[in-house]
Amino acid sequence: MNTLKDGKVGKTYRIVKIHGSGPLKRRIMDMGLTKRVEVFVRKSAPFGDPIQINVRNYELSMRRADAMNIEVEEVKAQ
Repeated sequence: MNTLKDGKVGKTYRIVKIHGSGPLKRRIMDMGLTKRVEVFVRKSAPFGDPIQINVRNYELSMRRADAMNIEVEEVKAQ
């Protein structure tokens, strides 16, 4: 299983599934991270936390602990 936590800077990913339950899952979905949405990993902090992503035309910083609950697949360049 590939998660957003393991995403490489400069790559685009598509969300396959959001793991977790209750408030955690709701918070992730409220940020615009839902199934089939593409996210671009823009930056990673020097020690790895947080990561900055582009999703739905805005920038979002999130903790790696939250990113590990988002299962993704890499989008191949066309």
